[in-house]
Amino acid sequence: MPCVICNEYIHQIVYTYALDNFGQPLCRACQDWYRYGVENNKTTNETLQLFLALKARGVPAEIEKFDGHKTIDIAIVEKRVNIEVDGIHHNANPQQAFADLQRTYFSFLKGYLTLRIPNSLVRNNLEETADMITEILNNKN
Repeated sequence: MPCVICNEYIHQIVYTYALDNFGQPLCRACQDWYRYGVENNKTTNETLQLFLALKARGVPAEIEKFDGHKTIDIAIVEKRVNIEVDGIHHNANPQQAFADLQRTYFSFLKGYLTLRIPNSLVRNNLEETADMITEILNNKN
């Protein structure tokens, strides 16, 4: 079985461990990368979970992609879609909400659609969320 991120072959023991601990088949190197991201607050657990769920669906997603001005939580460059996985402060803080709107606008000017996904949606409905995003991507030119 291949790793969902890098496609490296995974031995059965590593495969079973990864499914039990990460919910997706990850090689040892990608398990270390995942742990590093969470432990060092490089990205949120919700972003990592959504990224893995999209990769498991064959989506060519990139995580923490720098676009020259800002870092995108999850980017699907070939479809020109950015995904931002947002915590509550993105809605509760008016300055943050306006900054997010500006970022969405500037990405739009470059031809990118920005999907804003609340953390709570990923936490409570990961599979349905990943399915819906995949459907959006499949229907986008």
